[in-house]
Amino acid sequence: MKIAVITDVHANLPALQAALQAIRQEGCDLIVHTGDTVGIGPFPAETLDLLLNTPQLQFVMGNHDAWFAEGLPQPQPDWMGDGEWQHHEWTNAQLEGSLRSVVAQWPYQMQQAFEGVKFAFVHYGLDVTGRNFAPILAQPSIADLDALFAPFTADLVFYGHHHPFSDQQGRARYINPGSLGCCTTALARYTMIVCQQGRYTVEHRQAPYDDREIFAAFEQRQVPERSFIYRAFFGGRF
Repeated sequence: MKIAVITDVHANLPALQAALQAIRQEGCDLIVHTGDTVGIGPFPAETLDLLLNTPQLQFVMGNHDAWFAEGLPQPQPDWMGDGEWQHHEWTNAQLEGSLRSVVAQWPYQMQQAFEGVKFAFVHYGLDVTGRNFAPILAQPSIADLDALFAPFTADLVFYGHHHPFSDQQGRARYINPGSLGCCTTALARYTMIVCQQGRYTVEHRQAPYDDREIFAAFEQRQVPERSFIYRAFFGGRF
């Protein structure tokens, strides 16, 4: 069983296309996206359409996905500034309303076993409701990760939300492939896992892509908060 895990595509269509092409060339039985298909990037409609029409792809709910499917939090929370609010309103306006019911069916977590290896897929640690995400830990220790993902009984826990890559061994092996769509370099990151008879191997991959198209789209589409996005999510390279 060969599985590809991607996370936090964030409406970066060129990066997604590069990663999917590399995954197709290598071949796999299943692709899992661990949340945040949209938000931040300039291609929400095109990105969601490509993901929904990719065979053998399963989804876990992220906060940006939920803000589309379930609506933005009301009233506007103190922690979400006006610029961020406008950005999310713009993102949601680009998407077909009929897709809300499709995205709303995505689970907040998935636990499955493949070839005797136990997997858990989640966007990030969840509170007791199972629908709200814990605060991001910038540099989590093993003990932090053990506590954050304590509800899961798994050999491998895949997550995202926090965009840097991470691979740490604690009670389980906790892997964040790194945001596919938001990175300081034009590299689409993903992870490949091969399971066989209770054993597994993990390999982390990076697919290069041309980021001129995404910068042009940010400007042509006048994406709200794009100057902040360039600094915070793309290392200021635009």
